[in-house]
Amino acid sequence: MTAAIPQKSLDQLFNNARTQNAWQDKPVDAELLRAIWDLTKMAPTSANCSPARIVFVATGEAKARLKPCLMEGNVEKVMAAPVTAIIGSDQKFYDRLPELFPHTDARAWFAGNDPLIESTAFRNSTLQGAYFLMAARALGLDCGPMSGFDNEAVDAAFFPGTSIKSNFLCSIGYGSGEDIFPRSPRLDFDDACSVL
Repeated sequence: MTAAIPQKSLDQLFNNARTQNAWQDKPVDAELLRAIWDLTKMAPTSANCSPARIVFVATGEAKARLKPCLMEGNVEKVMAAPVTAIIGSDQKFYDRLPELFPHTDARAWFAGNDPLIESTAFRNSTLQGAYFLMAARALGLDCGPMSGFDNEAVDAAFFPGTSIKSNFLCSIGYGSGEDIFPRSPRLDFDDACSVL
């Protein structure tokens, strides 16, 4: 039986966590990046399709490639972040289904069905990106997710000649706590939910 996690953990993952805009000059170890993925990959996707593909932009050379793809307001904070993850979705994820979902021919559900491929890849890579964010927070990192960039430019710079398309970016590291906007309102249960 699963028990609720402690309030302290809930606060770290949700209540006290904030989107970071400024970062401490503290590196993120490569083993920590592996640990984030090892948690992310365990969460569910449709037919275990696992379409997310992640590029960790950590070196000066890689940051220089990413910089011209960013909206002006995001340049400084992305360049200052120790690592920025490009969360992508593999449009040929279904080629791995014989391995990932071996008990049926799930590949046949997708092959040749572009609308289903696109919606499944986008939905599930977005889910995996959210799992990624929570895994990073659970491991003691701060996050700065964003969609303020040119997807086509990122795809050309980081995924040329592949079936991968960028979804969103998530800077990770140790936030300085500076330049954090006041928390915006959230919808109450009665505004967003119904029980039928």
